[in-house]
Amino acid sequence: MIIRSLLTDSNPFNSTEEIKEWIVQRNRQVEVKIEQIPFDRMKLWHSDPDGSLHHDSGRFFSIVGVDVITDYDCNSHWRQPIILQPEVGYLGILTKEIDGVLYCLMQAKIEPGNVNCVQISPTLQATKSNYSCVHSGKSPHYLEYFVNAKPENIILDQLQSEQGARFMRKRNRNIIIKVEKDVPVLEDFRWMTLGQIKKLMHCDNMVNMDTRTVLSGLKISDYITPLDGLNVMSQFGKDMILSSTTNHAFISTRDHLSWLTGLKAKYDLFVNFCPVNEMPGWKKTRMEIVRDDEKYFKIIGVNVTISNREVASWCQPLVQPMQQGLCAFIIRKINGVYHFLVQAKLECGNFDVIELAPTVQCLTGNVYAETACKPEFAEYVLHARRDQIIFDTLQSEEGGRFYKEQNRNMIVEADENFPLALPARFTWMSLRQIYKFLRFNNYLNIQARSLISALNYKNEL
Repeated sequence: MIIRSLLTDSNPFNSTEEIKEWIVQRNRQVEVKIEQIPFDRMKLWHSDPDGSLHHDSGRFFSIVGVDVITDYDCNSHWRQPIILQPEVGYLGILTKEIDGVLYCLMQAKIEPGNVNCVQISPTLQATKSNYSCVHSGKSPHYLEYFVNAKPENIILDQLQSEQGARFMRKRNRNIIIKVEKDVPVLEDFRWMTLGQIKKLMHCDNMVNMDTRTVLSGLKISDYITPLDGLNVMSQFGKDMILSSTTNHAFISTRDHLSWLTGLKAKYDLFVNFCPVNEMPGWKKTRMEIVRDDEKYFKIIGVNVTISNREVASWCQPLVQPMQQGLCAFIIRKINGVYHFLVQAKLECGNFDVIELAPTVQCLTGNVYAETACKPEFAEYVLHARRDQIIFDTLQSEEGGRFYKEQNRNMIVEADENFPLALPARFTWMSLRQIYKFLRFNNYLNIQARSLISALNYKNEL
């Protein structure tokens, strides 16, 4: 059922081209207006004397300052604004088996920070404040299916982290449920196969971050049977299945756990709240919280009008990037099995100091050019030959908190001349080992999960 969904992009309800056109139409039809405004004009928000920004209800999220001390890298002490959102939200996909194929009910959702306004989102994407109706708006569609889900309905259920450099220890509940009864399909929703969603991930900024993180948790090899018609699977797909099932790995999982535990014990991370008004190198004006050198990111205030949301108009802060990012996995066959080059990365908002990240996760532009600590392997990725590149797409960050932020997402295959010996904070993992860590909370960061979700198993016709 799941494998058939993964390997088919034919859909009697909506072809892939019809889905693309539907997204274009929703962009035309739904009124969207995003206006940057001064912080003191953000209705239902206020600034504390220390410069932090809070919703009047005490809910949703806040922008606060943090003081960070670590011995992980060459930058050992800094202060920055960060999003404080202690609530656990829902990222949920509702599925149903129809004629032996699993279909996902996906939403055309507009977020204020989306690059292209409408993106393909999970069935349910809501903070606790949203679904508790703190905003006095409507309850999110299909919420009751997830609130009332029974264990036998649940395909996937995990707490997973958000961006550790921008959120303070933020997690969401990633959940996939399967229902048996007919489901009403509302205006902004469509049934899609997993194969269609994977195909749409190859389009720039089409499938949002929340969809990608939820689908990353599906270990495809768990669902394979001899009757699945694997002849339509690409050779790369078959190689990925081998990597996700074989016990033959270059480094044992036990050694990976020891390696990761050792790094968490080795590096200190002290994060304390501090006044936004007392962050060296940053300034707060009426319009923004921004670095003096205008690098990394800034905080802006916006007034939002979106005609099809639970609340049609509201104000909020958004994080606006100053540079585009690069997130990339280098993969390599070792003894005939694909392995992923994984980085142990410390970020100030991580729940447990270090999370497993892609080979390269960095900003580009002037930050990359001027930094004293050049990201390992970034040059290799940026100068990869065309025949080495398996995946190369611009993907957006979550538009509910980030304003038009996108990263270049890449998967690059290295040849047999690429060294097996690695710097201390890197290791080789088979896909099976990655999924072992992915089954538990707070091991793989959201950038790594986004890339794992993009793995495509089907032959392109």
